[in-house]
Amino acid sequence: MIDVLIADDHAIVRRGLRTLIAGEADMKVAGEASDGYEVVARARDLNPDVILLDLVMPGQSGLEALGQIRTDNPNARVLVLTSFGDNDRVFSAIRAGAAGYLLKDASPEQLLQAIHDVHSGESHLHPTIALKMLRELDNPGHHGDNMSLTEDPLTEREVEVLSLVAQGLSNQDISHKLTISERTVGNHIGSILRKLHLANRTQAALYALKRGLVDINQAAGLNGDAGNGVSGDGVDPAEIEA
Repeated sequence: MIDVLIADDHAIVRRGLRTLIAGEADMKVAGEASDGYEVVARARDLNPDVILLDLVMPGQSGLEALGQIRTDNPNARVLVLTSFGDNDRVFSAIRAGAAGYLLKDASPEQLLQAIHDVHSGESHLHPTIALKMLRELDNPGHHGDNMSLTEDPLTEREVEVLSLVAQGLSNQDISHKLTISERTVGNHIGSILRKLHLANRTQAALYALKRGLVDINQAAGLNGDAGNGVSGDGVDPAEIEA
């Protein structure tokens, strides 16, 4: 059962999300929060599996709340669900450790898939957000300093693990595929993130795509559409060159 904490300042949005989640046999709403301070407190008290977090809320912003939640619990799985897709918010949220970023125009099916992806340790980006990230990596500006593509060498095994992370495999899946323990997989991923100065698996998946370790059709770690029964939601490879 996936325990979900809903954080949004609009009661009608919270009600809609609660109704959607209540219809799923493997999910339940652990609690709700209507402002940035409340979600931090509720996350601390409830320790939910996934936090649905709006970025624009009274009190303190969702972004500030995200930072505090991740400080309290570095393993917290936060899925940003917002109406805003501007670069500053997107990159700030990813750098702060959001496991996924979804816009509110997403379909119910996309949202439920994103919750499953984030809960299973994968990353999930709305297709338009994934495209923004790819373009930023292709032409880094001031955001590039915080997602630097260092030349610090990875070992052959780390490159192998990184490519599998980008394909959306969980630590358990990777351990089975490479015949190594989950602890070893976790150690490799930690080393990869440190060497590349990346914050999370989302950034690692983008790095792998940028460096050609996987192609756009393999990169399930970005938007969860490969092998998950979601069709028509990926990023068109031709758009990346636009």
